[in-house]
Amino acid sequence: MTETIKIGISSCLLGNPVRYDGGHKLDRFIKDTLGQYMQFVPVCPEVECGLPVPRESMRLVGDAAAPRLLTSRSGLDHTERMQNWVQGRLAQLAEEGLCGFIFKKDSPSSGMWRVKVYNADGMPAKSGSGLFARAFHERFPRIPVEEEGRLHDPKLRENFIENIFALRRWRASLAEGRQLGRLVAFHTREKLLMMAHSPNHYRDLGKLVAGGKGRPLDALYDDYERLFVEALALKTTPAKNVNVLQHLLGYFKKDLDAAEKQEMLEIIGQYRQGHLPMIVPITLINHYVRKYDQAYLAGQTYLNPHPVALQLRNHV
Repeated sequence: MTETIKIGISSCLLGNPVRYDGGHKLDRFIKDTLGQYMQFVPVCPEVECGLPVPRESMRLVGDAAAPRLLTSRSGLDHTERMQNWVQGRLAQLAEEGLCGFIFKKDSPSSGMWRVKVYNADGMPAKSGSGLFARAFHERFPRIPVEEEGRLHDPKLRENFIENIFALRRWRASLAEGRQLGRLVAFHTREKLLMMAHSPNHYRDLGKLVAGGKGRPLDALYDDYERLFVEALALKTTPAKNVNVLQHLLGYFKKDLDAAEKQEMLEIIGQYRQGHLPMIVPITLINHYVRKYDQAYLAGQTYLNPHPVALQLRNHV
């Protein structure tokens, strides 16, 4: 896949001086590392809805399920202004083909989780979502979202970026046209990745594809996409990955000698115990795939779900 992946992002994370104080929150990993593979669509709700830079800071007030957006000192209510802008911006973003969105944490417009909501006594509770972030997720529930602060957690970062690349592959398959044969081919490539995220979804997706003949293609594809996205939202774990690695090892039972099998089992065991990163057994499996010309495994996205240069499987 050579086409750049398009994702939305809070504009300040790219270094744009759009924050209330005229500053920014440049994130080097996002801009410099992810930027090599992704085309960013920057969004700043406050500026785009017509507020100046600099401006008075704002906060969410009232019911966490339907908060008001007020300026912190003067109490001016910008809720309607923001909501009116949101609807038009979401319509524009629907045309962008986004495969993900990175939001600015804690923002009353763009924070995805645990945003402060103030009660009538001025006491905050981390129980809200920013007005734009909430509306985006409601409009596009199958697009992966994350906050920049959580991307510093290597497991969350791996899962989010893996979701983005998986959605891009799905969109590329859709662009080729809806045919049962194409869906079977896509599912075949993604099977082991699904197994690593959710064995239950792996089985359900297999049953869905196996029984797809005669079903309306639009309904079949929609059901597949829903389950596919649900599976990806469930994080991989060492235990689930070990299950897949042992499954992979079974493809080489006639090729590897006793010493090679023992080495592979020891490496898988060390990964399970947290002594080795995932990239070690994956690298060895990929070596055997090439050495023994294992065509089926060569096509499995589980072995190469995202660029190695991102080093997403290098953490312990």
